[in-house]
Amino acid sequence: MCLGIPGQIVAVADEEAMLCVVDVSGVRRTVDVVCVAAPGAPLADLVGAWVLVHVGFAMSRIDEEEAAATLKVLTEIGEAAAEMDALTTGSVELLATPR
Repeated sequence: MCLGIPGQIVAVADEEAMLCVVDVSGVRRTVDVVCVAAPGAPLADLVGAWVLVHVGFAMSRIDEEEAAATLKVLTEIGEAAAEMDALTTGSVELLATPR
């Protein structure tokens, strides 16, 4: 099962391609942030924001409390390990494509 997993945006990887680096429980991946970026605003405004990451995309913004609660539930039902393994092995890593 594929779930959105909470992560925190820690850096801008490529402003033009709408890519940021997200930290998901210590695993860092570059993800597409087009779904959560404010139109016309610099991506640097997203640094520090918590998002739900699914297959290489930040799908929605969430607050830190919701992120912690979601990670707790995923761990309790055993899904966090599978999602973290997918992130670690790179099976959900986004391949940057020019826009």
